[in-house]
Amino acid sequence: MRVNQHEYQKQPYLLRKTRKRIETLFSQLCDQFLIRRNYAKSFDGYKNRILSKITSLTVIQMINKLLNRNINNIKSLVV
Repeated sequence: MRVNQHEYQKQPYLLRKTRKRIETLFSQLCDQFLIRRNYAKSFDGYKNRILSKITSLTVIQMINKLLNRNINNIKSLVV
């Protein structure tokens, strides 16, 4: 809560948890998958690069879930 926020109501736990998960995901995409560095020459190229990066993150999360690991741990070895 900030000083200028009058009648501030705390967000529900489920909403805070979901928001944190989404922000973590965007941070990982920007930092580890270099989502901001994209040198595509056309919209189709841009779309394919972004889609491939999101797909790779999803596959890594699925593997981590199958191995009963934290799904956010995307730099661990698959053993």
